[in-house]
Amino acid sequence: MAPVLIGSPAVAAGKAEKGTPSNDAGNGGHGHADLRTLVIGAIGVVYGDIGTSPLYTLKEAFGEAGGLHLSEAAVLGVLSLVFWSLIVIVTLKYVALILRADNRGEGGVLSMSALALRGAGSSRQARRLVLGLSIAGLALFYGDGLITPAISVLSAVEGLETATPELEPYVLPIATGVLFLLFMIQRFGTASVGRLFGPVMIVWFGTLAVLGLAQIVQNPAVLAALHPARALALFELAGWQAFVALGAIVLAVTGAEALYADMGHFGRTPIRVAWLGLVLPSLVLNYFGQGALVLRDPAALEHPFYHLAPTFLLWPLILLATCATVIASQAVISGVFSLTRQAIQLGYLPRMAIRHTSASEIGQIYLPRVNWLLMLGVLVLVLGFGTSSNLAAAYGISVTAAMSIDAVLAGLVAVWLWGWPGLVAGAVFGTFLLGDLGYVAANSLKIPHGGWFPLLLAGAFSMVVMTWRHGRSVLYDRLYKDAMPTLKFIENLSPSIQRVAGTAVFMTGNPAVVPTPLLHNLRHNKVIHERVVLMTVITEDVPYVPDKKRVVVERLGKGFFQVWASYGFMDEPDVPKALELCRSLGLAIEPMATSYFLGRETLIPSTRPEMGGIEEKLFIALNTTALAANRYFKLPPDRVVELGTQVEI
Repeated sequence: MAPVLIGSPAVAAGKAEKGTPSNDAGNGGHGHADLRTLVIGAIGVVYGDIGTSPLYTLKEAFGEAGGLHLSEAAVLGVLSLVFWSLIVIVTLKYVALILRADNRGEGGVLSMSALALRGAGSSRQARRLVLGLSIAGLALFYGDGLITPAISVLSAVEGLETATPELEPYVLPIATGVLFLLFMIQRFGTASVGRLFGPVMIVWFGTLAVLGLAQIVQNPAVLAALHPARALALFELAGWQAFVALGAIVLAVTGAEALYADMGHFGRTPIRVAWLGLVLPSLVLNYFGQGALVLRDPAALEHPFYHLAPTFLLWPLILLATCATVIASQAVISGVFSLTRQAIQLGYLPRMAIRHTSASEIGQIYLPRVNWLLMLGVLVLVLGFGTSSNLAAAYGISVTAAMSIDAVLAGLVAVWLWGWPGLVAGAVFGTFLLGDLGYVAANSLKIPHGGWFPLLLAGAFSMVVMTWRHGRSVLYDRLYKDAMPTLKFIENLSPSIQRVAGTAVFMTGNPAVVPTPLLHNLRHNKVIHERVVLMTVITEDVPYVPDKKRVVVERLGKGFFQVWASYGFMDEPDVPKALELCRSLGLAIEPMATSYFLGRETLIPSTRPEMGGIEEKLFIALNTTALAANRYFKLPPDRVVELGTQVEI
């Protein structure tokens, strides 16, 4: 009996079609959108993190984190390192090169790892390397997602101490309250508030530029720091302490990875225009303005950013800085939500509830569990570390490690997909990697003073991901290794079996064998529906799969059909909607005459487990708390039948 296949075999096999052009990658899939609108949006969302770094970078370079002694040569050296870090790491590495790693318009570590996996082919070692790097990059991103809101908001509110020292006891409660409210409003969505992000951040960057320029005019000699020799001179002057200070100077480029992660929302061109046209000039002017001020008035080093402003503008500047840091924090939180959804789709994490907060913007999502875990972590950080200077000791290690991973993955993509010669890719991305590793080494000195926290978090998250992937693999083997082949089952199906009216849809991860719920239903109810659909959901290594390529139908005979539904890692599976698309392929299903059969596995510890004791307990806990399949696949609750089974792990 030869099955009849309707649709694309490439989709049926779960393969992305290589060579398919991206959806207007240069404009993020917004080919008809106004470039000015996208640039404003990019300024508001993409550059919040790196745009608030002037609040603390120079202060920390000469504070506890950097430990440099104040002198003209030291100030010029720090400014030179900041400037050339912005040029090399952000402008050349991310804006010019990594933004080219376009996975159908999407960016981020998971998109880049998907590209690298596509280029790795069937090499098991290469695929393991890419998967390991993607898991590490994902884990490090979560560390950044915790520390960025904490240090940004806390550093902005600390401006109250500059305005009135008597307000110092209120800094921590106010920062905690601002962050608490930020997480509380997440469930309402940010669509309406988000429209203000761009204009507010334009005012912020304009303010950075004006405040900095005013000081540079009074001390133009500070522009000598544009020469890279000033950066090298700092190491001759300060030696080992200059290397230590790199751990603080890197704060100037934290948020650079957001350029790539947010490419899908705005596209390459708007992100590049925003960076080169406004963000980079404003940051450079402000950093150099702070340097000019400190050289003229060393007492301003207490908080050089706020001392840039005249006294009468200090309170408005504190308010504006707080708004900017809230926007930066919101962008990071939204990024965590988006990346978590991708990780769930790719099988890195258990299923979780995902709520849409906007009817028009697909990217506006809210994950309750992730939100509350983030809030708890951020508040613990703020209350535990107390000041932005203390938090600076924990900040940087996860960011620089993630940047190093980006450099390695981008180099692999350049060789495997872009066709670069190995020597050229090694020279270009190897140079970037050496710079990143230099910052990683400098930040590693912070580990005893707080840098251990993001590393501990990243390690715990990696353990969760690896446990989930390994556990699912073991469970898959347990469920299917002794199962009957589907075609053999259909061929041997007795005509005497009673067939009842309607359609039965059985969700299965392995269409080659008979789903356990089907066998349970036959054993207990002694019937089979007149039409049986074996439904398999596939996640492609592309962000989105269009409806016209969504489903493939295979006729198996005797009223049995195999349906493959393909989704990108940014899509949300919707099985009833996918079945509606089967109508054009000759499989017309009446929704009210359709029942969905799901298997619910109860996991019990095995006497001879394939997993370690802790790993086994963790996987069982993760599986227990995972979102029910009927909710994840959007199945109508009154049409679902669950059949349980016990499985030893």
